[in-house]
Amino acid sequence: MQARGAGVLRNAADVNGMKRPVLIFSLLLGCALNSFPAASSLSPYESVAVMNPQNEIDRLIEQRLDLYKLEPARICSDGVFVRRAYLDVIGTLPTGAEARDFILSPNKNKRAVLIDRLLEREEFADYWAMKWCDVLRVKSEFPINLWPNGAQAYHHWIRTAIKENQPYDQFVREMLTSNGSNFRVPAVNFYRAMASKEPDIIAASVALSFMGARTEKWSSVARDNMAAFFSQVNFKPTREWKEEIVSRNYEAAYTNALAFAVFPDGTSRSLPPDLDPRVAFADWLTAPQNPWFTRNIVNRVWYWLLGRGLINEPDDIRPDNRPSHPRLLTHLSQELIRSRYNLKHLYRIILNSQTYQLSCICIAENREMAAENFAFYPLRRLEAEVLIDALNLISGSKDRYSSEIPEPFTFVPEDLRTINIYDGSISSPFLDMFGRPPRDTGLASERNNNYTASQRLHLLNSSHIQRKLESSPNFKNLASYRGEQPAEVVKAVYLMILSRFPTKEEETHVARYTLSRSMSLENTIDLAWALINTAEFLNRH
Repeated sequence: MQARGAGVLRNAADVNGMKRPVLIFSLLLGCALNSFPAASSLSPYESVAVMNPQNEIDRLIEQRLDLYKLEPARICSDGVFVRRAYLDVIGTLPTGAEARDFILSPNKNKRAVLIDRLLEREEFADYWAMKWCDVLRVKSEFPINLWPNGAQAYHHWIRTAIKENQPYDQFVREMLTSNGSNFRVPAVNFYRAMASKEPDIIAASVALSFMGARTEKWSSVARDNMAAFFSQVNFKPTREWKEEIVSRNYEAAYTNALAFAVFPDGTSRSLPPDLDPRVAFADWLTAPQNPWFTRNIVNRVWYWLLGRGLINEPDDIRPDNRPSHPRLLTHLSQELIRSRYNLKHLYRIILNSQTYQLSCICIAENREMAAENFAFYPLRRLEAEVLIDALNLISGSKDRYSSEIPEPFTFVPEDLRTINIYDGSISSPFLDMFGRPPRDTGLASERNNNYTASQRLHLLNSSHIQRKLESSPNFKNLASYRGEQPAEVVKAVYLMILSRFPTKEEETHVARYTLSRSMSLENTIDLAWALINTAEFLNRH
């Protein structure tokens, strides 16, 4: 297979009847989608520990597994956990040194310590702002017309709210009730980040974003009642380019006043003319006794961290789409209310659960039922932004981003990581190929993490990836180990790319590939190329 052209195929001497490129491809790369070992023997992804409930999450999950006689996976290894936690909490790979230090640490509480530390890192706000920008449709160009100034202001406000751990109910309430300039009051961009300014479209966006509901599945009466809360939103342009003032239309409020409003749960209340219907709706929505609001965000966070919602899909909550674990959903909702909508508290209790820390190796015979009941950690391909940032971290390279469509032209600083790009209109061929969402609707399904042949060919064969590896200062810096300590180079590459030490078997494969010679720069790049094309690198696991 002529996968890379240069590196691997330059040395085609036979080793035990196999050409070296075939050897390294078959033993290190394996099948692109199924290179994880069977559960018959302990793998690098598992520890010897078995599930031992640590909190109410684990107890409720264990009860369900016992009910269906499903055996949970073993607890994941330290190497897997450090990589998983970094990717899930801050959207970034650990460095080789960070992975090594964690794996070798004797601290029995090191996983909880790592979680606390990651929740306070700057990248936490970067990564979760990216996720919220998908939900809230932050982009400057068609069909969402925030324009660059508005998109930048909106992203900055979202990121700041996450960094400061603003209570979730306040975060949502500020978007629903804000008035002012889209450039100077960033939260009002919520009303502009929609394909239309009609009340029914605003209502549908509110329901999808904060209730996890799709109003097209509601009755026409329920949709009209919901739209009425946003019938007085007014948009007024100014003399400044692309600026708009979002406010309540007080003239409409008194000439077409709503005598009373009917909420989505069927309850109603009177609305005096001096009360903005949006405020009345925000009061109803964020009330602790309203399960719709809390249930939605709990379900979405669970989906983000564990790949599947307790209600699936995460933005299709309706009476006939029942939760798989209703008691767990209720428990987490109550926890969030008790913490006064502290989302970091929600992240922390999920991340510290053994349910989250299970291995990706399914032991149960019925894999489909095991997946539905969280008997193992699900494999998920890295998001496009996280993947390119990981490749850049490994190789010490950068990608340049700019956009000629939003006026004025937008140029992104070279040192800005991809997860920090605030504008969904700014993209690249790589991001498009790997499924970055267009942010047109806010639906979770807009992000496409499915594998395609073009993705595999790009990673295997493109000059884009080849240049990153061959010009990598990181691999050149390993030159000091060449000759005298080839095994240290192999360990460093594994830690850098897979966040774990190589197994003895893998060390043997690499030694056979290099004929036990020193790890030359060429051989180091060949090994890195093989590892970045494994399912182990491309997936959360």
